[in-house]
Amino acid sequence: MTELDRNRLAGSNRLAEEPSAYLRQHADNPVHWQPWGKEALDSAKELDRPILLSVGYAACHWCHVMAHESFENPDVAEVMNALFVNVKVDREERPDIDQIYMAALGAMGQQGGWPLTMFLRPDGKPFWGGTYFPPHKRHNMPGFVDMLHAVNNLWNKDKEKINHNAQAVFDHLEGRLAAQIAPVVNEVERFDEIATRINSLIDPVRGGIEGAPKFPNAPFMDNLWLSWLYGRNETHRDNFLLSLKVMLQGGIYDHLGGGLCRYSTDANWLVPHFEKMLYDNAQFIRHANYAFAETGNDLFRLRIEETIDWLIREMRLPDGSFASSLDADSEGEEGRFYVWSEQEIDQALGNDSEAFKDYYGVTAGGNWEGQNILNRLDAVDGDAILPPLIETSRQKLLARRELRVRPGRDEKALTDWNGFAIRALAEAGRSFGRQDWIDLAVDAYRSIASSFRDGRIAHCRMENSLLYPALSTDYASMINAAIALYEATGEWACIDDALKLKKALDDSHRDGAGNYRLSALDADDVILHAYGDYDEAIPSATSQIIEALTRLFLATGNIDLYQSNEKLIEQALGRAFAQQYGQIGILNAARFAAEPLSLVVATDDNAGELVSTANRNPDPRRVDKFVRFEAGKTIELPTGGTAEPEHPSAWFCKGHVCLPPVQNADALRLLLGKAY
Repeated sequence: MTELDRNRLAGSNRLAEEPSAYLRQHADNPVHWQPWGKEALDSAKELDRPILLSVGYAACHWCHVMAHESFENPDVAEVMNALFVNVKVDREERPDIDQIYMAALGAMGQQGGWPLTMFLRPDGKPFWGGTYFPPHKRHNMPGFVDMLHAVNNLWNKDKEKINHNAQAVFDHLEGRLAAQIAPVVNEVERFDEIATRINSLIDPVRGGIEGAPKFPNAPFMDNLWLSWLYGRNETHRDNFLLSLKVMLQGGIYDHLGGGLCRYSTDANWLVPHFEKMLYDNAQFIRHANYAFAETGNDLFRLRIEETIDWLIREMRLPDGSFASSLDADSEGEEGRFYVWSEQEIDQALGNDSEAFKDYYGVTAGGNWEGQNILNRLDAVDGDAILPPLIETSRQKLLARRELRVRPGRDEKALTDWNGFAIRALAEAGRSFGRQDWIDLAVDAYRSIASSFRDGRIAHCRMENSLLYPALSTDYASMINAAIALYEATGEWACIDDALKLKKALDDSHRDGAGNYRLSALDADDVILHAYGDYDEAIPSATSQIIEALTRLFLATGNIDLYQSNEKLIEQALGRAFAQQYGQIGILNAARFAAEPLSLVVATDDNAGELVSTANRNPDPRRVDKFVRFEAGKTIELPTGGTAEPEHPSAWFCKGHVCLPPVQNADALRLLLGKAY
């Protein structure tokens, strides 16, 4: 092969036309980046070079740091281009790729994170990797350039060792991500054991998992709440509420603009990693909705209202869907948009600044790198309703902040993340009687659902570009969103949509054993088809599918859904108990499926007391059906039975048993309050 041929194959930077904002951020790098795909793999084979795979996302602070230090450096790029085929992946665009190679890094005994830096054979099998590397050796961290030369030296001199390592890692990946395990019967006692273990990890003072960093960890929060609902374990309820309350008073929450940041770098929820993600906020809205219904604490109500205002103001796209994230950085500094010096607050608020500074813990020295992160950690249990002077000052400071250079927004509309937001808005809209929130959910749903073509939905939309095929989590999230919209609107067309999505999920992702793979079965650019069992910041694809099928069964009464879901659950539990790590979502979904609840309300008044009582009592275990009441008209019940009521009535059903109907709000409230 001539040098001209080698240069042609190695190519130039090919990211400028990619729909992903994260990939386009690297389009001007001197690195000859290629997007993931067959062309990049084929180039590596023809050149007989290893692949350098770099995985990140637009809001990732350390991704930006490594890009600035190494990928924008012509000297570093020269080494990369001479020795490797360089491939960039947006983990939000291709979470299936990210999951495989993050698991590979774990198999090598290393801690995961982003940016993910992996070295692959030309067939895509990984043989070594890491996360962030400085360009040159720093403290105990190896330098990126030195590492590039070391990997190249190994590639040229000891391919046998590389091949041995690659095969060993691949065998581990197959066993962990794609192997069939003996099924396990769905026994609720196992859930109770896991809930007790999770509760033992909770920080008794600040909530969340003890230690630092602290993440919202939605699957763990879901577990504690389900344990309270099913077992009435008050300690689990209290730790759920404590975790949520301290989070929402901490610096991880944006006290000016609303919205939760990705995680706290310290053990006190004070110092956030300042990126904001759509999925975190959608899940927190749902949790706060449960918490407000349980306690009536205005903190939860206000944080829901503030965060939905933030979604509308900063995250809503022109087509009604929602962007995926906001960067941590602006003007080249992490958190610059969100933090304040005492002098800045004095200048903005004048004579009112002292009261504001006292309220939010502002000092001359600051609480982070000389700056102030606004927080209420010294008054976690204080009155959440702001005094008029503080509210006025808050609005002034928010207006002043709007003049700053904004963090970048990743405008990808991801199908699964939008599904979370749609469901959260629909549920909160019901609970708070906010038709405008339900309308937002409907608009977002229509936008995302418009990509459903030829039996498939897109994974994401970026401006006018659609990325197919979807992942299994996209279908599951949208099925759950469609059912939530049915509960909020009463439109049976939502259930019809859910059934279409379920068929598409089966056609593209269901294997011969009745399990679902994360990538489409016809995807030819993955080294294996993983199940999608592992939780990350969101519950796993498998857990979302189990929940979606359970909810769809409750909405339709289709016994085939119930039976196929039972088989799926047993196989998923077999894998979960074999792995014993990162699969809490499957246990949560299986617990729900073991004892689901449903409510049927026959009403002639959609604003009447039976409907409003159901709406104000959200329960993740329950699916609500609202049907038109006509005296003597036959009503179908979820258990397969029927009723012919003479008055507007509600039937509350546990599993396969429906209780006698009730006709007034007090009786229904009593039933819903004793749903355990």
